[in-house]
Amino acid sequence: MAKINPFKAVRPTRDKVSLVASRSYQSYTQDEREARLDYNPFSFLHIVNPGYKYHKEISGKERYGLVRNRYLEFKEDGIFVQDETPCLYIYRVVNREQQVFTGIVAAASTEDYKNNVIKKHEDTIEYREQVFKEYLKTVGFNAEPVLLTYPDSDIISNILEKYTETRAEFEFTTTYRDTHYLWLVEDANDIKIIQDEFTRIGDVYIADGHHRSASSFLLSEDTQKESYRSFMSYLIPESELRIYEFNRLIKDLNGLSKEQFLLELDQIYRIENRGLELYKPSKKHHFSMYLDGEFYSLYLRKTHYNFTDSLSELDTHILYITILKPILGITDLRNDSRIDYGYDKHNVIEMKNRIDSGEFAVGFGLVPVNVEEMKRIADEGLTMPPKSTYIEPKLRSGVAIYEF
Repeated sequence: MAKINPFKAVRPTRDKVSLVASRSYQSYTQDEREARLDYNPFSFLHIVNPGYKYHKEISGKERYGLVRNRYLEFKEDGIFVQDETPCLYIYRVVNREQQVFTGIVAAASTEDYKNNVIKKHEDTIEYREQVFKEYLKTVGFNAEPVLLTYPDSDIISNILEKYTETRAEFEFTTTYRDTHYLWLVEDANDIKIIQDEFTRIGDVYIADGHHRSASSFLLSEDTQKESYRSFMSYLIPESELRIYEFNRLIKDLNGLSKEQFLLELDQIYRIENRGLELYKPSKKHHFSMYLDGEFYSLYLRKTHYNFTDSLSELDTHILYITILKPILGITDLRNDSRIDYGYDKHNVIEMKNRIDSGEFAVGFGLVPVNVEEMKRIADEGLTMPPKSTYIEPKLRSGVAIYEF
């Protein structure tokens, strides 16, 4: 039984929200970050990059304390104001392709995370968990919600529709041409209906944010303070989740010639040369490959591969087990410097360019993982290989903040 609760969000004032809201820090190039920091004094980037005002790179615990200071300054200056009553928040994103994502920002339970009511499909790295736990403990807030997904519900949809037909509290368009909306759900009866429906639904699934949720759970184990027993989440119906693939790029052929490499592949794949065609696979267990200026399609020979569980049927795992590890010698998908990952809705061109430049020797394209695959992996207690999914929507930081 999933428990979600309203909370008193700290939010920008309506006139400042479009200036405050930012993408995740890592998604900006250095030039983009510097431009926003130079010309927008209200950007949330000033909070997460507190060394800017000193023209200095600051890291570790010193940075955490300064992040806290910048955050408090935004509150003292009236840029951020905390709501007086606990609310649920309806957040909608309409992207440039007119895809619509509508979900609920709420406080999810760390107890549900512990008891696997909030289900996971990715491994986390203990070091990153501990680092982010210390960060949260020092700064005292969540600014980027964990993305959770749930089975579509008419009851929840009807309530969301009732609110989204009214004027939004926030409405702003970004330079990415995405339009963001926020509505407040203050009515106690509507909040209870939504909470009861999540109780009925039961399990929910982490789509994005495994380290954030793991770190929040670790923090809750360190203290008796009630506010630490929740973390900010964005709950979206499964039908609105969009999952894209990560391509794999490898720097060399592990000592093999092109001809030797193709012969090794032929043992387990049927290979077709597609020449200069920008080939993308369209079915599970089919892969694209770009090598030496040409595209290839790879079709798994199922007589040479056994499906034993949901993980064994996952294309990112199949690629690892059949090519990356035994032929190309990639054993550590997280840390091996010979492998890189590219994500984008049109990444096949970027993959081609990086290989043509000589930066990489070979690249592989996959069909995206779907929601049902992701859920089966989580239900069976298995974990996907790193970089198996790139998931949308991506919310802006600083629009709603959960304060501990």
